[in-house]
Amino acid sequence: MRLLLMSDTHLPKRAKELPAPLLAELPRADVVIHAGDWVDTATLDLLESRSQRFIGVYGNNDGPDLRARLPEIAHADLDGLRLGVIHETGAAQGRERRCAERFPDLDVLVFGHSHIPWDTTAATGLRLLNPGSPTDRRRLPHCTYMTATVTDGVLDAVELHRLPPRG
Repeated sequence: MRLLLMSDTHLPKRAKELPAPLLAELPRADVVIHAGDWVDTATLDLLESRSQRFIGVYGNNDGPDLRARLPEIAHADLDGLRLGVIHETGAAQGRERRCAERFPDLDVLVFGHSHIPWDTTAATGLRLLNPGSPTDRRRLPHCTYMTATVTDGVLDAVELHRLPPRG
């Protein structure tokens, strides 16, 4: 099972549209995951219509239209992998411990908010992933998203993809 992970798209404020390399990944993904801060409903409509399976949450910049359609926290079983998605997890310091305590029944937690890619594992085995942002690089040299696979309930082949600068 192939996963496509993104967050913090902030359309149309940070970019006018999703980058072409990210859109090219949509038909290859079995599950598309968005960890919030969409800003516009058009991006949600696009991802829902082009995804085999879609999992998303709202973020702190998302208004009532998005909050009416998306949960704050999403849970899914992906071939035995217990996945959670949330936008905010608080400060980087102590994140693994806090998330492991808050989500003891998860194998993987995908989150957003910082626009900074993150891939760590808590002492309990909870894997924390932040795909960064495909449209707003903040202090980083590149915009990013992630792909991964799930095989027999195990997350593997996690890859951070750096997007070329917008022209």
